[in-house]
Amino acid sequence: MPHKPVRKAIFPVAGLGTRFLPATKAIPKEMLPIVDSPLIQYAVDEAREAGIEQMIFVTGRCKSAIEDHFDIAFELEHTMLARGRDTSVLASSRLTPGNCVYVRQQEPLGLGHAIWCARDIIGDEPFAIFLPDEFMHGSPGCMKQMVDAYQNIGGNVISVLEVPRHAVSSYGVIAPGESRGAITEVLGLVEKPKVEDAPSNLIVSGRYILQPEVMHILEGQEKGAGGEIQLTDAMAQMLGKQPFHAVTFDGNRYDCGSKVGYIEANLAVALQRADMAEEVRAIAVNLLK
Repeated sequence: MPHKPVRKAIFPVAGLGTRFLPATKAIPKEMLPIVDSPLIQYAVDEAREAGIEQMIFVTGRCKSAIEDHFDIAFELEHTMLARGRDTSVLASSRLTPGNCVYVRQQEPLGLGHAIWCARDIIGDEPFAIFLPDEFMHGSPGCMKQMVDAYQNIGGNVISVLEVPRHAVSSYGVIAPGESRGAITEVLGLVEKPKVEDAPSNLIVSGRYILQPEVMHILEGQEKGAGGEIQLTDAMAQMLGKQPFHAVTFDGNRYDCGSKVGYIEANLAVALQRADMAEEVRAIAVNLLK
């Protein structure tokens, strides 16, 4: 029996982005560019590649720039056409009405709460989650790799990456079971464990495919680490009740929630761009001197 397709994706984008102040005082952190496209654009493109049809943005105050980005900029396009400029560069930034939904998270109660805010739109369907500041760069994209795995195994699927042991306390960490290639059974989940208590060095890396039952768990979820409603705690309650696997992403991940990771992502993408790689490499070599 085929598994229900993953047609919807949630993008929790209500965070304040305080680590990037003052840059994010008036601009959402998800609109910070990697070379010439904002982080949220890369995440939406990754979702489209994976066959996802409806994008659900869980926003907060001062996040209207995200909605504007995916709208038609009539004045801009009209001016460009009048000047003989190519407007195809804007094509990927348009989302068709009905294919995008905006929901407010009115209180900063954590990732789990942000996901729960989209419960009525998700209904009884499996859904994907993208954390845009976890910049996953590769081909095929991370979510495409996960959807391909999901079509075979069903259930719940999360992306994981291996990190140095000393870094695990900053992330959700899985307790791994049996592995088959890139797919690993998930036996346990711990949010931001102490290094000595971590069950592995495989961290949850910002991409999820979850069954709708997680919404019922989030409904009554107690606050966890950091005084927030943690998605990891809700997922942990589904272990043993539904299939739960992790896919190790074949690609590169950049933590664009940190300044150093953000700079690294820009440099890495620029060095892969045929229109600028040579010049950027020369600049980097010159700076290193």
